[in-house]
Amino acid sequence: MTSPTDPLRIADVEAGIRHVFIRNLELDVEIGIYSHEHGKTQKVRLNVDMAVEDAPVTEDRLESVVDYADITRKVRKLVAGGHVALAETLAERVAEICFEDARVRTVRVRVEKLEALKNAESAGVEIERKRRLR
Repeated sequence: MTSPTDPLRIADVEAGIRHVFIRNLELDVEIGIYSHEHGKTQKVRLNVDMAVEDAPVTEDRLESVVDYADITRKVRKLVAGGHVALAETLAERVAEICFEDARVRTVRVRVEKLEALKNAESAGVEIERKRRLR
């Protein structure tokens, strides 16, 4: 059995899935619903796991793969955009950013507020979303 801190193992050759991830990205985020959380930032840890269409990379070019650095830049821009009330909202918005790349089939996002609870390492939410078929 794996613990919640173990990395996910979602790559699957039979299903044609590559696992692309961003692990333990710590950001200062304006987040929270309580008045004492407004007007300041809190440390947030993000983990993102994407199930991506796995095609052989025949050309050694960034365009051949899902770019986790680009996703990270977009997430940083998102959190710089202002206050977010709920960790759940932040998780949904990060998932939407991941789905901007059509090769992403499924995404799991964990948002942990590192200063939310006294005597706890973190508190937060984890979501999993699947690309909607059009």
